[in-house]
Amino acid sequence: MLRYLYADQLVDFPRLSDEMFTHRAEQFHNRLGWDVSVDARGHERDEYDDLNPLYVIWETPEGGHGGSTRFLPTTGPVMVNDHFGNLISAPIKSPLIWECTRFCMAPNQGPHVAAALMLGGGELMKGFGVEHFVGVFDARMARIYSRVGSSPEILGSMGEGRGRISVGLWEFDEQAQLRVAQRAGVSPAQSRAWFERAFGTSATPEFAVSA
Repeated sequence: MLRYLYADQLVDFPRLSDEMFTHRAEQFHNRLGWDVSVDARGHERDEYDDLNPLYVIWETPEGGHGGSTRFLPTTGPVMVNDHFGNLISAPIKSPLIWECTRFCMAPNQGPHVAAALMLGGGELMKGFGVEHFVGVFDARMARIYSRVGSSPEILGSMGEGRGRISVGLWEFDEQAQLRVAQRAGVSPAQSRAWFERAFGTSATPEFAVSA
């Protein structure tokens, strides 16, 4: 199932929190060799985790972390502007564009989890009136997005082959939702029910999104 949790809510979900940051360390530091910080608990965290971001988390039937991703509005500090500004023509700052980062898959999870996380992102768009997501991704994630059926518009890239890094911009229309829901094995009605359980039927984000 999908859970939508702000950073200040993670204290109420200690297993999900611990496994999410541990799996991020395993994926980004150990497997991919990124220059990221891992603390004494084996957690990968950065300065954006301190801004009370919104996490979309796939919770396994056993109650563990199956995968997750992180969202922040581009009206505040975001990775694409702070660290990858050389890949875009101008800083991206709009209440209608949120940044999606730290797309993490737990070990031994199937492709349906990636699709479910993208489906959750689409629910955020619809529920909060967001028009686009922006994110930085590598060649590995480009293949995953293509298989899921939610490839972005490329705004800029650097590098070649497996080391290629790109900035992408996502939309999420009804057809994309149906395509991703099918790959996730989750009905649109169930996906919406999970979102409404977290935010109600009149959803407003906790963080400021004004320009």
